[in-house]
Amino acid sequence: MLVLGISGSPRRGGNTDELLAAFLKESQSLGAETKEIIPSSMTIKPCIECRTCEKTGFCSLDDDMQRVYGLLWRADVIAAASPIFFYSVTAYLKALIDRTQCLWARRRLLKLTDPGARSRKGLFLSVGATRGEKLFEGAALTMKYFFDAVGAAFVGGLYYRKIEHPGDIVKHPTAASDARALAGAVVGPLIARKKILYLCRENACRSQMAWGFTRLLAGDRIEAVSAGDTPAAEVNADMVAVMAERGIDMGFVRPGSIADAIAPGEPAVIVSMGCMDACPVVPGAEIMDWGLADPAGKPIEFMREMRDDIERRVRELIGS
Repeated sequence: MLVLGISGSPRRGGNTDELLAAFLKESQSLGAETKEIIPSSMTIKPCIECRTCEKTGFCSLDDDMQRVYGLLWRADVIAAASPIFFYSVTAYLKALIDRTQCLWARRRLLKLTDPGARSRKGLFLSVGATRGEKLFEGAALTMKYFFDAVGAAFVGGLYYRKIEHPGDIVKHPTAASDARALAGAVVGPLIARKKILYLCRENACRSQMAWGFTRLLAGDRIEAVSAGDTPAAEVNADMVAVMAERGIDMGFVRPGSIADAIAPGEPAVIVSMGCMDACPVVPGAEIMDWGLADPAGKPIEFMREMRDDIERRVRELIGS
């Protein structure tokens, strides 16, 4: 599983960074894969309200934000951190937030369901220099709607007043232990899920559909991953189209390797789509072969039939 940290501070190594680092370190120790993105070191243009995303579901601006969408999509937990600037988050983080309008449009306007929204959690970590009673209210409201846009349940976070000078958070009597405890409470239950690996040659079609159905139907109790022994450059466009016919959004999924799929934690079950010779050796894992024909190059009706067959098999598997 992936825990994605977003550091909204314009300053590296400051109090906000220290707080996020403590959360990510504990998440990693629990067994999660962790990644951190730093908007201040990226090129993320502000939203220009061109409304392209309302029609296509994709942002028209070509910059670093294009790779952020895929990470937000993959993440099981998103931990965003920012100091308080004028009762809100920093401009760097706000630019990223505004650009997630396309994810909001996919869900609300195009009526596509993100498979990860069932189990994804969102957290906000913040520090402020003053002791004002309403110091975090504006930023917390912004983050609430950000997490709604990216399909994550906002489960709270950590907020510390009177943190102004470098090193203040390190001196705080409970901040580090609070961050560790929060990781245990949010990441721990997701780590405990049974992990299923769906495997095919290119990870462009069959295994992606199985992943999507599993994450959608049982993401709160099963960690689904998919991979290929020779991953394609992109997923199959017909697969994306037929899943969208069922209201399931596969717009930001990308093919991945077997090594990457099993690195954060070995699966309990491996399901081959029909390529048993490519299955990795994982001691103790249950292995099954669905023997499905490759729909690549077939008419789209064949893809629809494959989609329905895979959904039936997934429902049987997660119900067993």
